[in-house]
Amino acid sequence: MPIDKPKGISEPETTDETTIGFPYKVILFNDEVHSFDEVINQLMKAINCSFDIARSLTFEVHVKGKAVVFNGELSECLKVSSILEEIALHTQIVS
Repeated sequence: MPIDKPKGISEPETTDETTIGFPYKVILFNDEVHSFDEVINQLMKAINCSFDIARSLTFEVHVKGKAVVFNGELSECLKVSSILEEIALHTQIVS
């Protein structure tokens, strides 16, 4: 005997394409060299974010030792990492 679906729930739509999210991440590591302002400014430049977001990410890096600051395709992650490393910040790209 088939089970009825609850009202308002439909089958998900499917396509022939598989959508893969953003497989790569840029991790920014804490250091004792750069000031908060330097990191905030470089994050705003690298990921095109607001001051508040950059400040929040910088604080997370400071407290936790590292933070994921960007998710995206490899080419975009390489650009972000390159901009962060312009001032010798330490980054890593992971999948």
